[in-house]
Amino acid sequence: MSKKKEETTVNPEDEEVLETPANEPSELEKAQALAEDYKRKWYAVSAEYDNYRKRNAASVSKAYADGAAEAIIKLLPVADNFGYALDSASDEKTRAGIDKVIKSFNTVLKSLGVEEIPVNPGDKFDESVMEAVLNFPAEQGEENNSVKQVLKKGYRSGEKVIRFAQVAVVAE
Repeated sequence: MSKKKEETTVNPEDEEVLETPANEPSELEKAQALAEDYKRKWYAVSAEYDNYRKRNAASVSKAYADGAAEAIIKLLPVADNFGYALDSASDEKTRAGIDKVIKSFNTVLKSLGVEEIPVNPGDKFDESVMEAVLNFPAEQGEENNSVKQVLKKGYRSGEKVIRFAQVAVVAE
């Protein structure tokens, strides 16, 4: 017994043709529009994530800088005390030892990006880096609104003042 293969022919007239009206987009156009929409959304989410990453990095950096500044501020009174000890030391060996400690401390501060604000007697008072804690009447030859004495040194980290210099000011 042999089975005869049935041949079927497809008549194009018998097939159901799916045509879309001219004003309706085809399946391909719908898929392309959907792909374009997804692409636009992906770009938006990608940009939003990139902005988030940058904001987060800036926030972490600022938090680190603020934490370091806070720790340094707590150590500055120790530097002040070493300065007072140096001023009151009577023998040279003690002065030399204290001076070494002060230099070492200043090296550490410099490595952390902290520098002393230069303020000297006779300088014009600058409220952006100084704090006036005492007023003295002007004596002969002294300029009004000038620094008479530096009581505590000021320090800055970059452009940010972390401790204002405390000064006595000549006032009328």
